[in-house]
Parts: sequence; structure tokens; C-alpha cells
Amino acid sequence: MKHKGIIFDMDGTLWDSAENVAASWNLAISELGLKREPITKEDMYHVMGKTMDVIADILFPDFENKYEVLDYCGKRENEYLEEHGGMIYPGVKETLEKLQKEYGLYIVSNCQIGYIEAFLHYYGLERYFKDTLCYGENKLQKGDNIALMVKRNKLDAAVYVGDIQADYEASCHAGTAFIHAAYGFGKINDIVPEMERFSDLPDILDKVDGFR
Repeated sequence: MKHKGIIFDMDGTLWDSAENVAASWNLAISELGLKREPITKEDMYHVMGKTMDVIADILFPDFENKYEVLDYCGKRENEYLEEHGGMIYPGVKETLEKLQKEYGLYIVSNCQIGYIEAFLHYYGLERYFKDTLCYGENKLQKGDNIALMVKRNKLDAAVYVGDIQADYEASCHAGTAFIHAAYGFGKINDIVPEMERFSDLPDILDKVDGFR
């Protein structure tokens, strides 16, 4: 029997945290006594999916200590999200409940340590996921971390579920199948299986090689 795994992206796939992430970063910048135009949720949409070092270069180009500022923003973000959450997409919990009976469920994200945990804790989703991995743990690119997730969980077949082109390219790098969360933040420049709602996922898996 094949050991099959579904590996999820976070932002634009499981939830939309942009508004509360922006609020937490503005709070952090204020606490540090720094001056910058307020960060908006649109700013966050522009950088979501990128690694943390790239985000620092984009949002804090004029700060000499931009990586230290980013680290502090990340810590305040985790605290804020654990208390306030974000916007989880409709049907996520119910669909995960259904999927976990047949597949191993995992998360790979380009976030900082603590971000995935804040999401899982706020919504009580810890029991659905066998393993998680993020950029903050090892500074590896997403494609490498997807491959690492497949290897360390001995998956015979795996699919990555994400919403932007970079997610698709990461899945190609890792050698996994891909499903596009079309309700998320981006489009894919190729023909791939896609879901308009998270609850579509069980049916779409039947169309993915290795999951029939």
C-alpha cells in the first residue's frame, strides 16, 4: 500500500492572515521607535510566499538593521496571530478531517518559526498534521523543503497544494504533483489541477497521478 501525503502551503491556501500580519508589524515597528509608512495588507499580499530575507529587502530597504527588525516583527506577528488568528478559508477544518483518514497531511511554508504553530493553535488543527517545516528552521528554499518533507516521512506519492507560481515551481523542483488553490493570491502559468474551494480537494485528488 502506498504511503500518500498532501503537503500544504499556508498563505492563500489554508488562510489569509495579511490584515493581522500587517497590524502586528506596524505595532512592532512602533515599539522599536522606527519611522515608516504604515504597512498595509496589500503590502503583505505583495510579499507573501517569498522567503523572510527577501521580504526584509522589499519592505525595509532603508533600515540598516532590516534583518533584526524583521526578526522582531516575526516574533510579534506570531504572538498577535496566536491571539487574533486570521481568515481561515471556508471548509478547511471539515476537509482536513475527511482527508486525514486516507492521507498523511503536512505543511511546508516560507515563514518564520512559530507562524505555522500560531495558525494550528488558534484553530485547534494540530491533530490533523503529521509534520511541518518552514524556511525559518533551516533557511532552505521551498522546493528543497518539500523534497525534505517527502524524504523524512517516507512518502511514496506526494502532492503540494499552493496558490502561486512559485509554489508550482517549488513542487516541480521537489518532484511532487501540484494542485492549484485558485481562490488564493496567484495564477499558474501551466495547466494543472485546480480547486475553486478548499472543499473541492478530495475530488480533485482523484485526478492527480499517484493518488487514484
